Amino acid sequence: MAAKVVAIVGSNRKGGNVDTLVDAVLAGARERGAETRKIYLLDHRIEFCRNCRSCTQAPGEERGQCVIHDDVPGILAEVDGADALVLASPENFYSATALFRCFLERLVGAAYWPWGQWSPKPRTKKLPRKAVLICTSAAPGFFINLTPGVTKALNVAAGCLGARVVARLWVGLAAQQPVPKLSPKVLTKALRIGAAL
Repeated sequence: MAAKVVAIVGSNRKGGNVDTLVDAVLAGARERGAETRKIYLLDHRIEFCRNCRSCTQAPGEERGQCVIHDDVPGILAEVDGADALVLASPENFYSATALFRCFLERLVGAAYWPWGQWSPKPRTKKLPRKAVLICTSAAPGFFINLTPGVTKALNVAAGCLGARVVARLWVGLAAQQPVPKLSPKVLTKALRIGAAL
């Protein structure tokens, strides 16, 4: 049972299907006594990764320090204090939103990649927290698995944040009407997923 659950929402708008699903998962966790926090990436200043690789140079298990001073360290501090995460993004053009991908690229410090080494290596294989992944798509839900960009982005983010994926909630046909409405069945499933954290 998770004591603290942090959700990171990569949607470009509030109040949509992604937001509603995240709220349902968090409500399920709260029903079991968890403290919850929802972070909208939209509300934070997240600069583009400069690809300088400074954060990948120092050895050790701790995440490398980024040279950029924005809101990402505060978000990562919230994650580090969590037992479970909810990572959510709608599918936009076969991948996660640009907002979520910008955040994802800033997680490169989870790798050790000194100059001269051919490829990055994870700093640690420990995954101390659980993760729930949420994705919505205007296409039918099974297309989410057929367009690996969004699933890869969410899975990689979970690993970089020290989380093992315990549940995925993919919802398709999410743009059939101007004001989205999710079925009670989907919302009940989201509540159950949250309660299981």
